Amino acid sequence: MSVPQLDDLDRQLIEVLARDARVSNRKIAIDLGVTEGTVRGRIKRLQMDGLISFTAITSFGLADSARMAFIGVEVNVSEARGVAERIAELPSVNAVMITMGRFNVLAICLFNSLDNLLELASDQILSMPGVHHVETSIAVKTVKYNARVVRITEADRARLDVAGDDA
Repeated sequence: MSVPQLDDLDRQLIEVLARDARVSNRKIAIDLGVTEGTVRGRIKRLQMDGLISFTAITSFGLADSARMAFIGVEVNVSEARGVAERIAELPSVNAVMITMGRFNVLAICLFNSLDNLLELASDQILSMPGVHHVETSIAVKTVKYNARVVRITEADRARLDVAGDDA
């Protein structure tokens, strides 16, 4: 599968939508100096290529007394991907990453009671084949939370390229 190529118009369109995904195609077309059909077609192609998606991002306010927890999971390196995929299937887990450092896998979840967190960490994750150790950290105060954390811009890409050169 080839990597989709983005031109300047695609990048401008993505920047506009990243600021406000509710902006009309007509407004985008006027601002970018193209037709509304061009905007509609580009958005559809970017979605089909898996480069953009639209979703409502909920806040902690929707959950009843929700708290965030990070679950560090220590596994054999050769089993990290499989364990991460099994953890990702758990409905109460919101994000799973394979990491370098003390833990091989990091899971992020929201929970309403310590009993729920204990069941997830000890009963479900620790009991998985290949898992050696599980350690939880509970967020007690959120200083900053950016729900758009996964947004990647050209500036981010340039920083990543520079950081990759240093490695």
